[in-house]
Amino acid sequence: MDTTQAPARPRSLTPLYLLLAVSLAPVLFALAAYYIPALGLRPAESNAYGQLIEPQRSVPAQALLPLQTLDGQAFDLQSLRGRWVLVSADESACPESCVRKLFILRNSHASQGKNVDRLARVWFVTDSGQPSEQILEAYKGTHMLRADPQQLAPFLAPGAPGQAPEQAVKNGMWIIDPNGNLMMAFPGDADPLKVRTDIRKLLNNSRIG
Repeated sequence: MDTTQAPARPRSLTPLYLLLAVSLAPVLFALAAYYIPALGLRPAESNAYGQLIEPQRSVPAQALLPLQTLDGQAFDLQSLRGRWVLVSADESACPESCVRKLFILRNSHASQGKNVDRLARVWFVTDSGQPSEQILEAYKGTHMLRADPQQLAPFLAPGAPGQAPEQAVKNGMWIIDPNGNLMMAFPGDADPLKVRTDIRKLLNNSRIG
């Protein structure tokens, strides 16, 4: 009986090549997207209306930014972590420019449908006066917190050129993300519809808050 064995066939390298191709495909795709803009694969630049704050600024510790409710109770801004916080600041007399900001943020909040509970609103009152009953009633649901503008300005508007802190913090509106970072700013005279749209995009695209 002939016991000679037939030589083993060489193994095909095709599965190995296929495995390498599958592994490298995402890397090659990413490189092509970045280095060959003509392919149209690179993500578009941010088209947000508001100004993204880079780097983001964390909510100050309570010792650095002590806050009080209008009835004198201490309030820790960290207690709002986990929600998107819409922020404005102004004196208690709340002139027309102040009312406009409160109105924009209240309506932007109220228009978010099923996402409305993911948001909170804060108005930093920058003096010791008492807002009118009309303002208190119209913007019920807003956290109205007394804050020293000197302590508030480094958080909201650091380095505002040629402006006193009291004025710098009155010139805008801001968003704090659920992780406690100040991440977007709007001018005080912002377009209400565009502010609302930016907030909707943040909520729809975010997995936090």
